[in-house]
Amino acid sequence: MSAPEVRLRPVTENDLVMFRRFATEPGLIGLDWAGFRDAQAPARRFATDGYLGVDDSRIIVEADGTAAGLMSWSARVAGVSRYWEMGIALLPDWRGRGIGWRAQAMLCDYLFTHTPVERIQAVTHAENIAEQRSLEKAGFRLEGVLRSVEFLAGQWRDGWMYSRLRSDPRPPNP
Repeated sequence: MSAPEVRLRPVTENDLVMFRRFATEPGLIGLDWAGFRDAQAPARRFATDGYLGVDDSRIIVEADGTAAGLMSWSARVAGVSRYWEMGIALLPDWRGRGIGWRAQAMLCDYLFTHTPVERIQAVTHAENIAEQRSLEKAGFRLEGVLRSVEFLAGQWRDGWMYSRLRSDPRPPNP
């Protein structure tokens, strides 16, 4: 079986169904499920800026022409410097097929080309081995553990911090 063709594209109104699913279906988003969310919020945000904001944005990950999930990036600030934190959520049918790391590498290429940041970071859960491998394959390096950084499922959880710098080697053939 060949790897699916991966591409990133802006959100369309038809994609809001998937966004609503992530907000209302327990477990669909995996370890990041934080309880039920406003199912109408995606439509309000889409009407505001199509999910392409100055400080935070979302785009669709397509695999073989089908919406397979979404990616996000948000501005973070350290002193006077600005950098991005990115995330990804793939629908269960599309996980484990090499889509995630390729989409992450493609988003880094996009952000390094179109924004003047030096750093992109991502945080994942200690038990999310698949995401750790995906980030490493996309050119990210593990920086360390953020202890008790997130409250989910009734407990405080550690996060594993990864980053990719503009000067880091680009992964081959994303």
